[in-house]
Amino acid sequence: MRLFLKFLLFLSISLAAVVAAAAWWANAPIDLRDRSSEFRIVSGSSLRSAVSQMREAGVDINPGLFALLARWRGVATAIKAGSYAVSTGITPEQLLAKLARGDMTQGESTLVEGWTFAQWRARLDQHPDLKHETRDLPESEIAGRLGIEGGRIDGWLFPDTYLFDKQSSDLELLARAHRAMHRKLEDAWSERDQGLPYGNPYEALIMASIVEKETGRADDRALVAAVFVNRLRKGMLLQTDPTVIYGLGENFDGNLRKRDLQADTPYNTYTRSGLPPSPIAMPGAAAIHAALHPADSDALYFVARGDGGSQFSRTLDEHNKAVSKYQKGDK
Repeated sequence: MRLFLKFLLFLSISLAAVVAAAAWWANAPIDLRDRSSEFRIVSGSSLRSAVSQMREAGVDINPGLFALLARWRGVATAIKAGSYAVSTGITPEQLLAKLARGDMTQGESTLVEGWTFAQWRARLDQHPDLKHETRDLPESEIAGRLGIEGGRIDGWLFPDTYLFDKQSSDLELLARAHRAMHRKLEDAWSERDQGLPYGNPYEALIMASIVEKETGRADDRALVAAVFVNRLRKGMLLQTDPTVIYGLGENFDGNLRKRDLQADTPYNTYTRSGLPPSPIAMPGAAAIHAALHPADSDALYFVARGDGGSQFSRTLDEHNKAVSKYQKGDK
């Protein structure tokens, strides 16, 4: 009996020592290869695989002990995939909590209203936090992968600041921006004013892109939309410079000349009636709203005043006087 009690005492002391050692390990700083380390847990990774990925990134964590700690805490299957950053001093306990919470590091990229796909793509191609799956693909193939018909992406990405998991795919980011635009356009179309001269939401998107490029002034957007809506209703040419510039593409040198306005392209609204065949930029929510809720105005013309705003006119005579005043400097 005495021997059995001694055995129990020894076992208790040993167990306490193991628990104490485990607690010490769980709260002791992890050795890192550098002062800080970043790693990515791939989606679908097991706990063993996650530990392997961390070790490859320079996080010297004991696989067996970390697995025991995760099971003890009940989070062995709760590790979140994504990108993480750790620095000197982090403990196994803190690391496990970070992985279970999904306390990830994120990159970000902003799609500016009025930009073209080429402009945003140039920014994405240089982004250090993205996996570049589309860099060498033609726009038409990217459009196909996004489910965009016609091969052109302009207009179909919603301008916003997008946060993303570091080293995630640029195609995934583009898909998010496309889904966002699709939702915005659907919602806006369902609440549009009646009697607008658009046959479908895509035509409204084209108009919104023109409004976006014509003005950045909030109180002018609905009036600019009204001018173009009125012109469509009357069968007048839209005669909007941004569409001409878009049609010129790389041939545009920053100066729009008379010969440019006379050079016929599918996007020259001085030579072709109706809307251009596709959007000319990525319109923001305000431009989409203006295209679908134009101002109650019978204006048919507008000219820049030089202060960021525009002067709107109902007749050509009024417009010519406004041009003389604001662009030619006539008194």
